[in-house]
Amino acid sequence: PSCRGQSVFDFGGRDVAHWFPGHMAKGLKQMRATLRSVDCIIEIHDHIPFSGRNPVFQETLDVRPHVLILNKMDLTDLSNKQGILKKLEKSGVKNVLFTDCLKQQDDNIKKLVPVVVEMIESRPRFNKDEDTNYCLMLIGVPNVGKSSLINALRRTYLKKGRASRVGGEPGITKAVLTKIQVCQRPVVHLFDTPGVLPPKIESVETGMKLALCGTILDHLVGEDIIADYLLYSLNRLGKFSYVEKYDLQEPSDNIQHVLKRIAVKLKKTQRVKAITGVGNITVTIPNYTAAAYDFIRAFRKGELGRVMLD
Repeated sequence: PSCRGQSVFDFGGRDVAHWFPGHMAKGLKQMRATLRSVDCIIEIHDHIPFSGRNPVFQETLDVRPHVLILNKMDLTDLSNKQGILKKLEKSGVKNVLFTDCLKQQDDNIKKLVPVVVEMIESRPRFNKDEDTNYCLMLIGVPNVGKSSLINALRRTYLKKGRASRVGGEPGITKAVLTKIQVCQRPVVHLFDTPGVLPPKIESVETGMKLALCGTILDHLVGEDIIADYLLYSLNRLGKFSYVEKYDLQEPSDNIQHVLKRIAVKLKKTQRVKAITGVGNITVTIPNYTAAAYDFIRAFRKGELGRVMLD
């Protein structure tokens, strides 16, 4: 089956309401209570600079400086960087840094504290003029690299190792509002927050992009549908490196065909009992779930090329 490049994706009447666990609402409440002592908000996001950014924060962002960090840039197609910056500026976000927090040395991480200090200094700080300690709050949807950013800041400014546990699964930072020092001169503390998602996502498509980036636990959405949406996205963007990676003859829109090829290449099969008219027989079939999981993981690790989903 060849690839005709579907123009729309069929979400099969899915509803995103049940994708968001309750601890996020609790986190949001505690974050609001802490905002009084915060000088600047650092928001972090990844492959999707527009989708899934939390609208609940917009009402508080006008009050204090705000920096948007677009992380995992080593995995992202940045050919339209200027277009992204223009679109973000129109929506009111002027301070944007592109980072790769897992890199040992990232120049943009070095810029973060000076940029933030300059922003804070250029505004009245109410009762805190004499105070040169700065307090930042780190916000963002789950699994975009908040813990990696904290560790990168500590590596850069304090020459210290990990302060925050890094997990490749959303929801590792369950402890609400941990205060962590990330810089000594000046003294900068950061409130790390649990990943908070908007309870309403404007469309199932946005939910799907978030799922693809690992923001929502895979099993809540289903690996099969995430893999199908990934295939649709790669074909739509003309990113066909999966063909060579998994030994396909050509690009394809048919996820079952693609997963079958992946399963064969990776030798991922399962034995199942088939009931026939003349008794039960055991047959070996491709393990589609294992193949789907490998396909999704390859995307998240950047093995299918650089992709910007928005």
